[in-house]
Amino acid sequence: MRSLPILAALLLSGCATAPAQVTTAPPPPAPTAAAKPPTQLQYLYGSAEAAVAVRATNARIADFGLWRIKQRPADSVVLAPGATMDAPRFEPCGDKPFAAVFDADETLIWNLGPMRYFAEQNASYDPAIWDQWEKTGAGKAAAMPGSIDMVAKLRAAGITVIANTNRNAANAKGSEDTLRAAGLGEFKHGETLFLMGDDAGGSSKDDRRATIASRYCVILMAGDQLGDFSQQFNVKDLPAAQRMALATGAGASALWDKGWFLFPNPVYGPWEKLGWDDAFPSDKKWEPK
Repeated sequence: MRSLPILAALLLSGCATAPAQVTTAPPPPAPTAAAKPPTQLQYLYGSAEAAVAVRATNARIADFGLWRIKQRPADSVVLAPGATMDAPRFEPCGDKPFAAVFDADETLIWNLGPMRYFAEQNASYDPAIWDQWEKTGAGKAAAMPGSIDMVAKLRAAGITVIANTNRNAANAKGSEDTLRAAGLGEFKHGETLFLMGDDAGGSSKDDRRATIASRYCVILMAGDQLGDFSQQFNVKDLPAAQRMALATGAGASALWDKGWFLFPNPVYGPWEKLGWDDAFPSDKKWEPK
């Protein structure tokens, strides 16, 4: 567009005795495949360190679930409507059957197919590609280390295993197929698989959690994001310091590894918005002389 004013000026001055030569910029080079995966993908999906950490978390979940049902808890680990992390209250269990509620992506399965594709293409997350993944990814996701054994132990003890994920309800069959193909058994939409679009809550899982807790005594929840436990952690424009205080305060600390289990995920999450001073307190700044 910058050549148009120049051409007009030449014509008006009478200097344009021949047609202006229009040059076309060469097309940008096609993205080249990265030489190796980004560091955070290397760690989560390929390192022995991540495999050990994930397997240990799954072992703790199985042990906790089997221990917890030995004495019927009075309350679920799902926060009751209106409860806050500063003043937590929980859905009562009554005589409801036991359930364990999990996120799916990077909690039960690793999404190796699209994560490799995005990395190889030097591309960021694309919702249209992710939609295709949800529909056709069966067989290209891997059960996370220890998850197959953990799920089997919970089910054998009579605990219903439920996935509450922000995959799209329109792609329910694809998600059922993906979980089955990963070796995690059967999940049925509306019964043991709850998806975004099942209610008016959008990406918030609170309403879905309430629906599950109305049917089951939820003895444990697991996920890789704080929103897998309460939408209070994902309030829009919540300052990073306040989010940290909620997650590490007395209310939440009483639940971590005692009903709420968090998996490591350095690949994506709300923390991607953090600034320098959020991650590195200014009073700890140091420079070499």
